Amino acid sequence: MSHPERLGKYQITGVLGEGAMGVVYRGFDPDIRRVVALKTIRRQLGEGGPAAAQSAARFRNEAQAAGRLMHPGIVGVYDFGDDGRVAYIAMEYVEGHTLGQYISQRVRFTEADVASLALQLAEALAHAHEHGVIHRDIKPSNVIMTKTGRIKIADFGIARTDNTGLTMANSVLGTPMYMAPEQFMGRPIDHRVDLYASGVVLYQLVAGRTPFVGPPEALMYKVVNEQPLPPSVAEGAPHGPRFDAVVLKALAKDPAQRHASAAALREAVVAAMGAQPPAAVAPEAVFALPMPTEYAPTERISPPATQGSGLSHGAPTHTAPTHWNPVLLAQVEASLARHVGPLASVLVRRAARECMDLPQLQARLAEQITNAAARDAFLGRPSTRTGTGSGTHGSRQTNVSPAPPPTTGGFSTATVSPPVSDAWLEKAQRLLAQQLGPIARVVVKRAAERTRRREDLSALLAEAVPEAARPRLLADLAKLG
Repeated sequence: MSHPERLGKYQITGVLGEGAMGVVYRGFDPDIRRVVALKTIRRQLGEGGPAAAQSAARFRNEAQAAGRLMHPGIVGVYDFGDDGRVAYIAMEYVEGHTLGQYISQRVRFTEADVASLALQLAEALAHAHEHGVIHRDIKPSNVIMTKTGRIKIADFGIARTDNTGLTMANSVLGTPMYMAPEQFMGRPIDHRVDLYASGVVLYQLVAGRTPFVGPPEALMYKVVNEQPLPPSVAEGAPHGPRFDAVVLKALAKDPAQRHASAAALREAVVAAMGAQPPAAVAPEAVFALPMPTEYAPTERISPPATQGSGLSHGAPTHTAPTHWNPVLLAQVEASLARHVGPLASVLVRRAARECMDLPQLQARLAEQITNAAARDAFLGRPSTRTGTGSGTHGSRQTNVSPAPPPTTGGFSTATVSPPVSDAWLEKAQRLLAQQLGPIARVVVKRAAERTRRREDLSALLAEAVPEAARPRLLADLAKLG
């Protein structure tokens, strides 16, 4: 695709990533001579229907939410503009890797590093909450580690501010592995959903996995109804019980039982360490992954000769691949579908727009696999874990080997069947409510967003109930007209 030479006053010097909504550019502000990141939204997404208008509104909300914050632990927003073709946000340009990339590559953090990360996250969230901003999507891929060992929270796209009309009770937004019970239930939320998500991130750092794993439908049931194990007793956990009490309090089902504030979470981490943790993560962990010279580059555009960016003007411009071999992507999708089901096709398409090579693509997709052994299998790493249900039994699996059509709950995703009606969904919801109660509405809605094929949808709904109840539910679903 063609890219503009500038957006407003900003000169475009490169492409950092591309997604369904728009492109993120590397730019240069000629007035104060600094490099910026320019996040854009395509004009057509702001027109042509309520969903598109909502996307545009959320984009402006991101600028307003992050723009009111000034903290070293939050990616700064400088400007919001609209040049008639695209709307854009000019923000701080950050070099580093996401915490999700460190976790997917199994980088080992010491207890001091874990405490430092928890403190930095809590301090940044405390600033956001004090200014009336709830992030609502705290997760490792939205936390960037800089080469100084300091972190920055990014992506306030679904943040709630104290004056926005975008968030309502009954809305379900976020990333399932990091969502609090009240988010799944569509209940009113406050700043404590960020504390819950921080608890999941801390659990992941201590245990090497998230507290609950499984397909999204099963995940909803577990988050709402089951108590997590202490992170130190999870299989293969690299750390002891030092942080167990802090994490379990953050993960309380009832928001009133969690830490009262981000500051309280910070104090709890300090108390668990018995001393003030370091202000930054140790270089040994930070540089366990080679630091990029540009954050997530996918394409370079020759800079204007007058921009003074420090780039070599006479050097040839490097352009990384912007198109993927469709056969390769199909193989990646087939491999991923073994672990996440029909959602694989959407995840692969989105990640392929933002990743420049196969290792980066695999690492990004691996973040979506909640089961640690299954994640190892997808990445082609030997797994010593047992009893995880991954089917690898410790053997090495080729990363993107061709596979037969993936199955979910015994049903082939290649099965051709007519889509179910809204009336069928209502009947299915009533059946599911006998097992799950009010959460059935959310489970059915999210499952239907993934597929409308009767067999696949029935299998997804069955994954949301206890195993002993699945045969009866599947039989009842099969009888629905």
